[in-house]
Amino acid sequence: MARRLRPVALDFVETAPTRLVFAAEALAPPQAVYEALAEDVTGWPAWFGAVTMCRPTAGGAGREVRLKGGVRFQETVLAAEPAERYAYRVDVTNAPGVRALVEEWRLAPAGTGTRVRWTFAAAGPAPFGTALRLVRPGLGRAFRDAVRDLDRRLASADA
Repeated sequence: MARRLRPVALDFVETAPTRLVFAAEALAPPQAVYEALAEDVTGWPAWFGAVTMCRPTAGGAGREVRLKGGVRFQETVLAAEPAERYAYRVDVTNAPGVRALVEEWRLAPAGTGTRVRWTFAAAGPAPFGTALRLVRPGLGRAFRDAVRDLDRRLASADA
């Protein structure tokens, strides 16, 4: 059953009780990575394996996302800073345990490519935090695979 989460601000990325931070490098430049994240929202399923559907809502101020396994999110975009940052808050989800959730994608030049840092900031009861720490390796692998697949997608678009 879908339920509304606690509305938190962008600073939650730094203050959340559970913060999982992952980083990877893409060969594509920051602007191209940003455009894939923030402007080609419907393209997420092509490069992020866990995502089965992603579409903008509220004229681009929000997103609706579905993941493999049936998890759904309704989100509000909190930051859209070209070539630097894209962040969103989950407002409504059917995922159990979570009380607040913000994801932030930070982009920084790395040679001719991009250093991509993804922060998964969440709050929930103690068992939820423990579960997140247990799935951390899988989330990290999914993130690295997503950055690799995004890079391939962007390279083939340039070819």
